[in-house]
Amino acid sequence: MTEDSDLTQMTLGEDYADIRDGVRKVCANFPLEYWHDKDEIAEYPHEFVNAMTESGYLGALIPEEYGGAGLPIRAGSVILEEIHASGCSAAACHAQMYIMGTLLRHGSEEQKRKYLPGIANGDIRLQAFGVTEPTSGTDTTQLKTRAVRQGDHYVVNGQKVWTSRALQSDLMLLLCRTTPVEEVAKRTDGLSTMIVDLREGLGNGLEITPIPTMINHNTNQLFFDDLKVPVENLIGEEGRGFRYILDGMNAERVLVASEAIGDGRWFTEKATAYANERVVFGKPIGANQGIQFPIANAYAQIKAAELMVRQAAALFDDGKPCGAEANMAKMLASEATWAAAEACMQTYGGFAFAKEYHIERKWREARIFKTAPISTNLILGFVGQHVLGMPRSY
Repeated sequence: MTEDSDLTQMTLGEDYADIRDGVRKVCANFPLEYWHDKDEIAEYPHEFVNAMTESGYLGALIPEEYGGAGLPIRAGSVILEEIHASGCSAAACHAQMYIMGTLLRHGSEEQKRKYLPGIANGDIRLQAFGVTEPTSGTDTTQLKTRAVRQGDHYVVNGQKVWTSRALQSDLMLLLCRTTPVEEVAKRTDGLSTMIVDLREGLGNGLEITPIPTMINHNTNQLFFDDLKVPVENLIGEEGRGFRYILDGMNAERVLVASEAIGDGRWFTEKATAYANERVVFGKPIGANQGIQFPIANAYAQIKAAELMVRQAAALFDDGKPCGAEANMAKMLASEATWAAAEACMQTYGGFAFAKEYHIERKWREARIFKTAPISTNLILGFVGQHVLGMPRSY
């Protein structure tokens, strides 16, 4: 069997049926009205996150020896897909699945035993990922936040932006520069990853300021002013942090793509049902090609994107390079769910704008997939350069 033919072993259809059923049952306790109310007051869905934690789903990817279920990323993908297909949102808790991957793959045994069991059982929340900065954006290697070692701790100064869930998390994974960029051979060198205890840091060199946004995403700006971080919180070797977070970023792409697939399923189901029941000019509006074809087209896009998500997950779980597949999965899934969101809005017509139908809120939430955690243009640049061999565009 060739290496490429291994991918033919992907399970198609509704894989992990028991997990899907269990997630649906948990989500049934959090109807659309719950999410509407949280959105209205921009409140973090603590009840939902607690329920998912208690059910064991947020610890699914943590090995059994550390209190988790030890499942592959495909299982995590299924969990997040079903959350979104049920009309719920995993944005409040999905980061735990991909952030902890850096700790799991590159942390010391002492760090893993100190943090992973608590993350698995919900005693500790690791939901915040401090990477993006106001001046560098997605050009991660140009970040300015500095960590200087002084004895048994690092002193951190700088700023992060779009750091979601920092006020609802106990720990944060922070990427900062420990060696100035002008002193390294490659711009990816000199970056380090460390665990920041937000409970201890807040008010002691760390300030967190919420950023109001068009969706309830609980995101923030972070300001570091001589924040002290113990040296033992450094993950792996100093200066190799950029390499460590790449694993987490590939996992992030796969998992977020799965959320988009779930939203696409939700929009398609809602649009199809309304197109069948809404009668105008003496017939269901779904009989009109202007309504029917966009829904069908979005459905086809979702099914195609789902295959790329599964391929990326299969490669990741097999320990093979999956950067291109993970990025393309995220891009295709974001485009598919946006097509489904637009088709759903058009199908409902004026009623789509009424909050009681929940379409407008989900439509707003679906738009973020085309921008975060990485924009479509950056993915196209990656594919153009690293897959197709064209000149660097950025």
